[in-house]
Amino acid sequence: MSAFYNEIRRKSRKIRVGNLFIGGDAPLTVQSMTTARGYEGIYAQMKELQEAGCDIVRMTVPDMENVRILAKLKEQDIQMPIVADIHFDYRMAVEAAYAGADKVRINPGNIGSQEKVQAVVQACRAKNIAIRVGVNSGSLEKSKLAKYGGVTPEALCESALENVRLLEGYGFENIVVAVKSSSPYKMAAANRMIAQRCSYPLHLGVTEAGTLRLGETKGAAGIGGLLLSGIGDTLRVSLTADPVKEVLCGRRILDALGFGEGKLELVSCPTCGRTRIDIIGISEEFERRMAAVPLKKHIKVAIMGCVVNGPGEAGDADIGIAGGNGEAILFKKGQTVRKVPENGLVDTLVEEVRRMDGESE
Repeated sequence: MSAFYNEIRRKSRKIRVGNLFIGGDAPLTVQSMTTARGYEGIYAQMKELQEAGCDIVRMTVPDMENVRILAKLKEQDIQMPIVADIHFDYRMAVEAAYAGADKVRINPGNIGSQEKVQAVVQACRAKNIAIRVGVNSGSLEKSKLAKYGGVTPEALCESALENVRLLEGYGFENIVVAVKSSSPYKMAAANRMIAQRCSYPLHLGVTEAGTLRLGETKGAAGIGGLLLSGIGDTLRVSLTADPVKEVLCGRRILDALGFGEGKLELVSCPTCGRTRIDIIGISEEFERRMAAVPLKKHIKVAIMGCVVNGPGEAGDADIGIAGGNGEAILFKKGQTVRKVPENGLVDTLVEEVRRMDGESE
């Protein structure tokens, strides 16, 4: 599915982060951030994130204790690149770089003097790691707020580009840019501006998006709109929730756009007065059952409520059903196969998908 995204993708530099790349033609990646404290807690959470499909993980490094934790984590079986999140104290950025961080996230504007920024650049250059320039609506300079009358897309864009130019002034171009806001509109508008003004890879996210339901919706709106325009190279869905939920939401957004690596694509109708079978229950049960089935191929399944629109609207599905009265027609590639009673529909679909997945190309 990454090839599909690359057809519309903005041209950007390809930046190495640990064993992965961001930008260029590299696959879209999903990130999250640890919330635990102490080595044991952070390690356990990183393992959970890794199992959930997280590509890149960020951890806060406010002090030397966390620098030591970072160094210890790099010696363990954490396969994801680890990004050190730094605020204010440039020394922690330098120490994190030498401790093995795969990328350092800073806002150059709050690091301090030019000498301090230069020290961070020198450390990252010495270790050949990228710097993520992170700007968000809560960290805008007072001068930008005064100039633009508050947090605006223009203010966010200008702040980010000034910080990028600061790093470029030291000959450093191993950069990823992240501009975030709790407003999907401001975040998207700012990233569109930046996409036209630089070629660095972009990290997308709606910050402080809220709890699971609201946060996923806001993330999908802001992130999804940009990705459909070919803008964006990596993403994080920020949630007031377990970080694993962030990863799952990110994967769902990519799959919904057709840019993910998910193998099962499910389409189902919203039902209407013609429906004579329990489409909602069947769809939910099928989705639940298939969550435990690893697939090797991409398979599109359609669960439709009636034969009036079912086969036609889902004609491009690999397999599907169109409901009747207490039964449904099973179809493959738009061709009717047989009738199946309602109580056997989920079992039949699961069996047929498994069979189709096992067939040779």
